[in-house]
Amino acid sequence: MRKLAPFAALILLAGCGQGAEEPAADTPETAAPVEAPMEDAAVEAPADDAAAPVEAAATAAVAAAPAAFAQCKVCHAVEAGKNGVGPSLAAVFGAKAGHVETYTYSPAMKNSGLTWDEATLNSYLEGPMAKVPGTKMAFAGIKDAAKRQEVIDYLKTL
Repeated sequence: MRKLAPFAALILLAGCGQGAEEPAADTPETAAPVEAPMEDAAVEAPADDAAAPVEAAATAAVAAAPAAFAQCKVCHAVEAGKNGVGPSLAAVFGAKAGHVETYTYSPAMKNSGLTWDEATLNSYLEGPMAKVPGTKMAFAGIKDAAKRQEVIDYLKTL
């Protein structure tokens, strides 16, 4: 999608009468002004967009992730509805294991009966395969208790 942005900008500019007289040169000096407005326009949401506060909160949460969470985000997204190799971790704290309907969990996880509270997350993050034998999460765990707590505290904010 990103590779198409310059072409989309040229099409839009040609449609509104700009650039029709003179083709744009393929130099960085002329390409940057075309791309920048497109990126800004895509990021800015209309004032009446109800999803804007939710998206802003998700962006802030991602920015506030502790260093210990870096290994988690390799497989997990924090935005609701966005799964990776693992399910989205949005609103995971307090939820039942296997709650993300758009993710295919292992039978072991779906049938675990776990609720992601502080104690359960602590033991799971220490050793996922020991806590839920048969889980798809092939991760050795976070052995450092302080780092596990940082991740748990962060998950509470999502």
